[in-house]
Amino acid sequence: MLKYLILTCTILIACNKPEKVKSDDIPKADHALIIDHLTRITKTNGYRNYQNLPLLNQTATYILSVFRQYADTAWLQPFTADGNTYLNVICRFGMSDKPVIVVGAHYDVCGNQEGADDNASGVTGLLELARLLKGSSPDRPIELVAYSLEEPPFFRTSCMGSYIHAKSLYDQQKDVYGMLVLEMIGFYSEEKGSQSYPLKPMKVAYGSKGDFILLTKRFGSGPFVDRFSTAFNQVAEIPVKNIKAPAEMQGIDFSDHLNYWHFGYDALMVTNTAFYRNKNYHRITDTMETLDIPRMALVIDGIYQSLLIISKEEDQTIKKRKSGKILNKTV
Repeated sequence: MLKYLILTCTILIACNKPEKVKSDDIPKADHALIIDHLTRITKTNGYRNYQNLPLLNQTATYILSVFRQYADTAWLQPFTADGNTYLNVICRFGMSDKPVIVVGAHYDVCGNQEGADDNASGVTGLLELARLLKGSSPDRPIELVAYSLEEPPFFRTSCMGSYIHAKSLYDQQKDVYGMLVLEMIGFYSEEKGSQSYPLKPMKVAYGSKGDFILLTKRFGSGPFVDRFSTAFNQVAEIPVKNIKAPAEMQGIDFSDHLNYWHFGYDALMVTNTAFYRNKNYHRITDTMETLDIPRMALVIDGIYQSLLIISKEEDQTIKKRKSGKILNKTV
């Protein structure tokens, strides 16, 4: 029964195609800068996994240097895991006391690979968003966060950088309007059969080509998720599909947004569906040469425009409620 319920929901959501809004006069992501960021992050001596602290710190320093070029303020958030110090990199636009919007992406990799799509693509999205947001003074503050330790062996533990950041917001009683994570936004394919799914019937709703970006949401999401999704579907110039399903469905919580759910914050994932499409996932073949820069830029453009739209919207009551879920490892 659950499979049929999910299929019904996904068909209704996937077939909802609002009229696109033209945006010729709005700043766009720069293809040359995207390539430069990807090169600096992935073409390194070694791999930025949890065992390579010098390279992780080098990557964090690079991200911070870019954030400082554009943001109102930027800083490092150090934290300890298994006796080592790791770094989140944070910047903020807008200084109002309204509930903050968080946009995140992890910069570590799993094992020994460049991790171009997973997740240098998401981090590059943050860096370009920082450039596009420069001087924008959004009515609602926007915080960009690059996380360490999303990948195994720390995934689903309280050692994840995103858990540290979400907990810090919760502990400081900061109001959060919502959060979105950029998790693999660079790989696309026009080939039939290039897209797979956790449930085979979903192919009826979404098709067999990996040519779209997916907004991934759980049942019970709040006003931020709904409003961001509406805005993104209207402005994005790349095919967009949506799924809202139980958090327990495979793939729905496969990134840093799960930690914001843990603390009761509204959150979603922007993704190309990871291993359901990109067979280079967690392999040495996940290189920047496999990425589709023009389509990746369109995703960044859509996120930027959507952030501007929802940052100006009227405040809603923001509730902070702890889910009660217990993670299986402590810092």
